[in-house]
Amino acid sequence: MQSQEEAAEGTEGVHNKPAGGDHPAPANPPSSNEFYFHLPARFPASHMMPIGIGVQGAVCSAVDIKTGRRLAVKKLSQPFQDVTFAKRAYRELKLMRLVDHPNIIKLLYAYTPQQTLDTFRDVYIFTELMDSSLQHVFGTKLDHERISFLVYQMLCGIRYLHSAGIIHRDLKPSNIVVRKNCTLKILDFGLARSIDTSFTMTQYVVTRHYRAPEIILNMEYDTKVDLWSIGCIMAELITGAVLFPGTDHVDQWMRIVETLGTPRPEFIARTTPGTQRYISNQPVVAGRPFGELFPDEVFEGMASPNVPQLTNDAARGFLRRMLAFDPLERISVDEALAHPYVSVWYYEEDVMRPPPKPYDHALDARNLTVEQWKRLLFEEIQDIQRTMSLDEEG
Repeated sequence: MQSQEEAAEGTEGVHNKPAGGDHPAPANPPSSNEFYFHLPARFPASHMMPIGIGVQGAVCSAVDIKTGRRLAVKKLSQPFQDVTFAKRAYRELKLMRLVDHPNIIKLLYAYTPQQTLDTFRDVYIFTELMDSSLQHVFGTKLDHERISFLVYQMLCGIRYLHSAGIIHRDLKPSNIVVRKNCTLKILDFGLARSIDTSFTMTQYVVTRHYRAPEIILNMEYDTKVDLWSIGCIMAELITGAVLFPGTDHVDQWMRIVETLGTPRPEFIARTTPGTQRYISNQPVVAGRPFGELFPDEVFEGMASPNVPQLTNDAARGFLRRMLAFDPLERISVDEALAHPYVSVWYYEEDVMRPPPKPYDHALDARNLTVEQWKRLLFEEIQDIQRTMSLDEEG
């Protein structure tokens, strides 16, 4: 799902037209100041607040006056404009139904006011409501204890997804939401893919600043791309600045090389011939030591006397393992959870939670039309409305 706190300029109001059947499409596009939600009457407009509008849709908070519960509601923006959007909408909803972990956002309900496939166009996804996205935490100076706990929770959630054969592929601060008590949940599964599928990058994968080198170079990749993203996010939590702020595809690659150095020959040998020629024509860069990238000065005020093993050196060593250039040398999620910087939080029920029902790996290989994806999504929502209830406690 879109971040619950990914605010957009011009988001001034959300209007709810109580749903009692099919309705004409709202005249205003997602980028306008007002976004119309057609929700059941138990969600009055007076209790709805806009949170943000993005490419994928609008998010608002809402109060269910029947239960008194506050929820987040996302309306997908034009989910059937093309095959990519339709497939992504279906994949996200399907995956959200499968997962059940305290560090993964919980699906509470899905809804459409349209009663027939022919008129079907609106998709609403109801989830838990958190306090803010992680990107709003970067202005706050956190100590080692809090950073360690946040990263631990990211790893627990990602391990759970990996155990189900799912790579998230789009971890970024706006896709991670938190509460004031430092609990954390991961959201947005529209780009998640099966581990069993052999694939390379598409233009839709991963916000640029958090892309692993193997994605940038259009190489085949695996679960380690999620560890790279977590490393980038942890670095940002420490310094308050994006670690690799590339302005485009090439600049992103150059930022990584300037920071970490030219990759080893064994990594380069696994790239395409064209990439090998490109790298060979560039000057060899030594890279910067992690002690220089993250000097003691950036950790000032971060000491955690209650957890003495959470030191500056432990944080630097952990980052070095997650930000290894070559994924074959990068730390795995299980190795990361055993690292001294986060192992203090290790709780077996968090880490070893049984995986969800098997993910249909054939989903990623389906080559369907927009109308076929639309039918599958409509049937999925109908099934949710039959089998799930907003009256149930989430």
